[in-house]
Amino acid sequence: MSETKEKEPLNFIEEIVQQDLESGKHQQVQLRFPPEPNGFLHIGHAKAICLNFGIAEKYGGKCNLRFDDTNPLKEETRYVENIKKDIQWLGFDWEEREYFASDYFQQLYDWAVELIKKGKAYVDDSTAEEIAQLKGTPTQPGSPGPYRDRSVEENLSLFEGMKNGDYEPGSRVLRAKIDLANPNMHLRDPLMYRIIHTPHHRTGDAWKIYPMYDWAHGQSDSLETVTHSLCSLEFEVHRPLYEWFIEQLGLFPSRQYEFSRLNFNYTVLSKRKLRRLVEEGHVNGWDDPRMPTLSGLRRRGYTPASIRNMVDRVGVTKQENIQDIALLEYFIREDLNKTAPRVMVVLDPLKVVITNWPEDKVEDMEVINNPEDPEGGSRTMPFGRELYIERTDFLEDAPKKFFRLSVGREVRFKGAYIIKCEGFTKDADGNIAELQCTYDPETRSGQDTSGKKVKGTIHWVSAAHAKDVEVRMYDRLFSAEDPTQDENKEGDEQKDFLYYLNPDSLTVVEHAKAEPSLANVETGGQFQFMRKGYFVVDPDSSAEKLVFNRTVGLRDSWAKKNKKK
Repeated sequence: MSETKEKEPLNFIEEIVQQDLESGKHQQVQLRFPPEPNGFLHIGHAKAICLNFGIAEKYGGKCNLRFDDTNPLKEETRYVENIKKDIQWLGFDWEEREYFASDYFQQLYDWAVELIKKGKAYVDDSTAEEIAQLKGTPTQPGSPGPYRDRSVEENLSLFEGMKNGDYEPGSRVLRAKIDLANPNMHLRDPLMYRIIHTPHHRTGDAWKIYPMYDWAHGQSDSLETVTHSLCSLEFEVHRPLYEWFIEQLGLFPSRQYEFSRLNFNYTVLSKRKLRRLVEEGHVNGWDDPRMPTLSGLRRRGYTPASIRNMVDRVGVTKQENIQDIALLEYFIREDLNKTAPRVMVVLDPLKVVITNWPEDKVEDMEVINNPEDPEGGSRTMPFGRELYIERTDFLEDAPKKFFRLSVGREVRFKGAYIIKCEGFTKDADGNIAELQCTYDPETRSGQDTSGKKVKGTIHWVSAAHAKDVEVRMYDRLFSAEDPTQDENKEGDEQKDFLYYLNPDSLTVVEHAKAEPSLANVETGGQFQFMRKGYFVVDPDSSAEKLVFNRTVGLRDSWAKKNKKK
């Protein structure tokens, strides 16, 4: 009997694309990813990037990178460069198709003039407050303002004056003339242009007016013959306006399709809020490892594969939901488990003296680099008389089920010998300062002839060979699942999202003790610190001092939650 290969299930956007190709509606799909260069990309953007570039790749199409640079008040060239770096890091390539909405400023202006001549656009001198009031409400129609019926000639003259910088910012706008009674508020004479005298990061002082998103976006899509313009769900109500502009101008009929955004608990993905975190100094820049930006995640040690796999797992739907941040942690843990070498680093060192070990003797212990990677090989670690272990691996008064060190108890030192604690000394403050232990020479790992069985295995480093490193222990930036939960409440119950900042989101261990194999690792190198978690070498590292960031702990809370469900 012949084997039948199951067809890969398609999401609803892939179904639309496939139908359009099969029906001959389009010979080739053309997509675009249109970021605003007013900040760094965040994890929510990863879904849009993977979706747009992924569909183009799957169906033999193309995906443009087009910067929606229509607001010079917030945009910078450094954001453009960082966005490009993030997309490439995720593994996507727009080839030579890099565009900007500012490439089309003249064409957009000419089309606006065309709409004015058709009586479909007019210059309005009303204030923003007056415009909002005259628009009405979702249940009440709007009212025409005093400038709605200006003549074509007057509108053309005023619009040209706006372009030439004859009027102050905020004094006039250009609006489309559509329908003030339409149930869709976006069709009630939406703004097309506003006056801004701030220089643009690409066009300098050439323009004094700038197009609104709804005016620039659809026309830019048409200019690039975009077949499927993919947007998040909040733009669904903008779609009729998108189509109205294209129809009025008789342009290539780009079509807009909406999907649900990628949201996570314990974080915020509003660019306005992320900007506040940076500008008010709550984090150390857009690439702070606590930030949900792609740059922050990269610096924290997240891999492109982990993010792309997570996006695949979440899928593409029209249903809004909040993902558990533990899902993202699950995928980086799964990825690094296969690739990250296991190393020994002691974060809170306690000295151990092996009293029956010769003072000058050093043995090299062979340790496997990664038991999940057969090709990973092994390395040697020096073992001597004085060692460091974690302070939490010893208890003076240990309970019965404490399978680490206490006086009279034995554990195995990973890759080395079974060690027995014989005693300890305290410092003047009453803290444990040193353990006195003995080793059993018959219990060397791989050569054990003693027949002994112990329940505990702990990590260690040689005191004489240990390297001092700084370790930054990162946790979630917010303590609440929804940091914005109280923003719409009244009175004393109203709390800004910053109220829920986690004061313990960063703990710095300045003098951790690392095994000597880590002395010359490069920035971006990723490791599993045995029994502690996954860590990455931070760019702040230097020849004098290595700095490690904790990517994620070893515990998989998301998988446990799913198992319970």
